[in-house]
Amino acid sequence: MLAVDDSRENLELIQALLSVAGYEVVTASNGEEALVVVEEESPDLILIDATVPNMNGFEVCTLLKSKEETRLLPVLLVTPVQETEYKIRGFEAGVDDFVHRPINSVELLARVRSLVRTKRLNDQLVNVENIILALATAIEAKDPYTEGHVDRVASYALSLGGETGLAPWELQLLRKAAILHDVGKIGVNESVLLKPGPLSADEFNHMKRHTVIGERICKPLQQDRLILEVIRHHHERYDGKGYPDGLAGEDIPIAARIMAVVDAYDALTSDRPYRKRLSQEQAVQILKQEAGKQFDPKIAIAFVSMLETGRLG
Repeated sequence: MLAVDDSRENLELIQALLSVAGYEVVTASNGEEALVVVEEESPDLILIDATVPNMNGFEVCTLLKSKEETRLLPVLLVTPVQETEYKIRGFEAGVDDFVHRPINSVELLARVRSLVRTKRLNDQLVNVENIILALATAIEAKDPYTEGHVDRVASYALSLGGETGLAPWELQLLRKAAILHDVGKIGVNESVLLKPGPLSADEFNHMKRHTVIGERICKPLQQDRLILEVIRHHHERYDGKGYPDGLAGEDIPIAARIMAVVDAYDALTSDRPYRKRLSQEQAVQILKQEAGKQFDPKIAIAFVSMLETGRLG
């Protein structure tokens, strides 16, 4: 635990309460010092007074929640009194829970235990996510024709997602989805995956299974529904002739519609076992032709505009 307060007396009280309950406690006396300790010690929870100097509790929390590496660190804010104003500011900053002075030891320990349980679950989820991301990288390495595909598609998706108005949190998930979108190819036979010519009907049906397999692999990330939607639906078509569910138009989740465009563009402009890469101009022409058929027309045209105006590599 990291306890942050500019009062030595308050710190000693909190340290005593948490130590008796079996927690190891480190301390800091202001917001800037707290950020240094977070980086050095990687605590499981930060208990911080709302009014500490050199960055108050709200500012520290806002900064921690804005960073990928600390966004899941639980923040328990200590407020001078139980006032709505503090809670509103705290929720806006991303605070996970509150206690107010004078601190009730039973309440404090109950809230700490609850937040630590949540942290443990989040840590397990992150471990699962890292394993799946590593699997996605291994799958790309298995196909020499797709080297760099994941990184390029993630970059395109972020740019196009921003252009189409996705929120910052949606863009974060879209990036992960781009990395994981073809993870289901682990279940596709290499003879099909690397075939140097057109696929037969049976082979194509086998290939199509990768969307459903990928969704199943990533089910442990189920709280991030956007990721699962992209994995399952990035081969749906705007005209309803895609797979696996034959969704059409705006019934296809917007993140999957974005992925459909950028995934197709990168495939068109990359070498494949059955053909050489197309030029950007040729690929753009195909995107224009397929707008309203294979692709959401607004999203496809937005991507084409970004290409033609040099806003994408």
